[in-house]
Amino acid sequence: MLRGIRGAITVNQNSKDEIWKAAQLLITKMLSSNEIVLENVGAIIFTSTNDLNAAFPAAGLRQLPGNFNLVPLFDAQETFVEGSMPMCIRALMLVDIDKKIEEIHHIYLGDAKKLRPDLQ
Repeated sequence: MLRGIRGAITVNQNSKDEIWKAAQLLITKMLSSNEIVLENVGAIIFTSTNDLNAAFPAAGLRQLPGNFNLVPLFDAQETFVEGSMPMCIRALMLVDIDKKIEEIHHIYLGDAKKLRPDLQ
């Protein structure tokens, strides 16, 4: 069954290293928390706030061991809304998984935990 898993993480500075490490941490946590193997990932869509322009999160994911280079990855800029959380990377992972929707673990790290306190 196709399911979407959401996640978000904040970074402290607009640098390639910070963006890549954050994307790697977020996605590996999303995979492990939901017991997903990479071959069941259909695609991952990233958005970043407009203050993060030093690197693409997807490029950081491709640095990880495994076959991330075979997974369709997509980067986009988050719509700017006054008062929204700065320095934030969001992800939507589309996966083939045999879990009920209420069994899915969405992952919010750093200050991004404030985005979905109902899931903490």
